Amino acid sequence: MSPSHIARCTQLAMLLEVSATPKPGNIDRDHNYTDTRFEHFLASAVGVYPVLEKAAHSKSGIGALIHEAVKKSTLWQKGGNTHFGAFILLIPLVMAAGKCENETCLKAQVQNVVKETTVEDAIEFYRAFSEARVKVKTVDDLALGDAASIDKIRAQGLTLFNMMEISSSYDMLANEWVNGFQKTFECSGSIRNKIKNHGINDAVVLTFMELLSSNKDTFIQTKFDSKKAEQVSMRAREILQKADMGDIRDEIHSFDNELLKEGINPGSTADIIIAGLFVALFEGMRF
Repeated sequence: MSPSHIARCTQLAMLLEVSATPKPGNIDRDHNYTDTRFEHFLASAVGVYPVLEKAAHSKSGIGALIHEAVKKSTLWQKGGNTHFGAFILLIPLVMAAGKCENETCLKAQVQNVVKETTVEDAIEFYRAFSEARVKVKTVDDLALGDAASIDKIRAQGLTLFNMMEISSSYDMLANEWVNGFQKTFECSGSIRNKIKNHGINDAVVLTFMELLSSNKDTFIQTKFDSKKAEQVSMRAREILQKADMGDIRDEIHSFDNELLKEGINPGSTADIIIAGLFVALFEGMRF
């Protein structure tokens, strides 16, 4: 499959996720934040195209590609971090897609791609954090923004996969790297199953709610704490237990308003939804 096709699948995944509404707590076509708007996500998805196409050609260099994607994103919009978490998942998936001879080998290929990362990938990824200005939990004794941390990465010989292993117990995205992108592929299957009866918008929203209901969102845990993340997941579970989308739409809207008022953003959940959409599109989903 051509790098251009793979890059367009990636862009469409980013656009479909941010457009889906109501997606509790996150920016969508109906909601903006004070400094970050729906249009900033659109600009990021368009501006990053050259990096996505390059990644589909690439056999190595995940860290540098993530870093470059962050730079391209910020060149095209002034809304801050829009897709950093998504890039963590998308870049290895795009690289894996570029190696695939058919649409069915993506899962095996992406596991190989992440395990082949290097110390230089870890360093470039670390630098990308400063570029994106992302609030994260510190990895062991490696303080973000501290130049000495890069020396520690080199001295310890930590690859990017090693760093993801360190973070995997508390970070949803790192856990995807370590566990074969399990939730990503589950989301892909869920969206494809739901699209038949619900259409693309509601398929994305329902899958988002399911993922949120069963996982404490890393972004919420970092900004608030684990207790708050569990409360949000429990609320999502309560809503889903009631009925299908046609009957719970009003409750999802109310849930959305609750999270927005509290400034609660399930950003890591949204990142996995983007990755799941990419897999579905790459494997042939149309709507």
